[in-house]
Amino acid sequence: MTMSETGALPNSDLQVDASGLKCPLPILRAKKALAQLESGQVLQVITTDQHAIQDFQAFCRQTGNELLAQDQQAEKTLHFLRRR
Repeated sequence: MTMSETGALPNSDLQVDASGLKCPLPILRAKKALAQLESGQVLQVITTDQHAIQDFQAFCRQTGNELLAQDQQAEKTLHFLRRR
């Protein structure tokens, strides 16, 4: 999963920069941030850990939050999650 069909990334209500952190820290940061959001709001997480793509896919499957997009850039990946 990468960019949305329109080629534009979703707008986010909150952003968490987990750059430089290894699993499971980016997931834990995301979990904490999602708790601050209301249902339907979007969280953007920035990661540099190469395992984060699979980690966030598994996290969303397990928690019921929607993974809207994952955009892999040079050194980082942007993850967009919609709170359930």
